[in-house]
Amino acid sequence: MLAADTNAAAVAETVAAITKAGGTAQAAEADAGAEDDVKGLVARALAVWGGLDVFYANAGISGGRVPLFEQPLALWQEVLRVNLIGPFLAIKHAGPVMVRQGSGSIVCTASVAGLRANAGGSPYAASKAGVISLVQTAANELYGTGVRVNAICPGLIETGMTKPLFDGARARGSERKIGQLNPLRRYGEPREIAAMALFLASDDASYVNGQAYAVDGGLSSTHPFTRRPV
Repeated sequence: MLAADTNAAAVAETVAAITKAGGTAQAAEADAGAEDDVKGLVARALAVWGGLDVFYANAGISGGRVPLFEQPLALWQEVLRVNLIGPFLAIKHAGPVMVRQGSGSIVCTASVAGLRANAGGSPYAASKAGVISLVQTAANELYGTGVRVNAICPGLIETGMTKPLFDGARARGSERKIGQLNPLRRYGEPREIAAMALFLASDDASYVNGQAYAVDGGLSSTHPFTRRPV
């Protein structure tokens, strides 16, 4: 496995965890929204392993919660560059390798924010809606090739991106309220997203293509409402 991140310490931690679990991995510093970096990742995977079975386009930035009329163009450009152009580049450069092999799985991270409003700022939500559309159109562009393209739509998960939210809630003593809007009444853990990614990457999902799966505790199953006291 080749793990990549712009943060060298973070990707080293990921590789260490994979190695500790008995896997084999290498670390790479790369920017998901930079075409040369993505091309380099694909080339390195081919050089080391001789093929490319799975590409997980999982990089993303939130863009914060700047009010709509105060959002600078540069904010939109950067969020779209990482969150939407990044998955496009993954498909553009991993796809041809997989087509030549006659098989492969590309998994992209979208978000429940791409399904409905109020789960993120407008640049973030628009970028994630774009990812959902991208996997649908790409799956059909790759018609008959044996290459599958799918997306995962996480709900509120404790990750590096959401760390400020969790840190703030813990400082206020309100951690128990995080995630209370979904039917499971809790936030998610990275391993729960990883389980869906592993499924979509595997042969168990051999007939799953062009889909976007919400992993959100049921948050996106309903419209917002005020719950009656029990």
